Amino acid sequence: MAGRPHPEQGYRASLGLMRLGTRYGNERLEAACERALAFDLVSYCGVRNILVAGMDRLKVEKTAVQPEKPHANLRGPGYYS
Repeated sequence: MAGRPHPEQGYRASLGLMRLGTRYGNERLEAACERALAFDLVSYCGVRNILVAGMDRLKVEKTAVQPEKPHANLRGPGYYS
């Protein structure tokens, strides 16, 4: 709801998410919401699609992203000092 200009606009999406809990069960809804947050999906459609596809039953792999090494031709901060 914080992403909306008016909090009232988020009520409808919240009610839709709660309705998904009655259709798919609260455990599956929790798993789908956890997966959606891991992939930065913050919409009703994103959570619904996870539930429909059954992706909530798969574990979310939390891997650390290794930053890429800079290109050899890039100048570092020491170049400009």
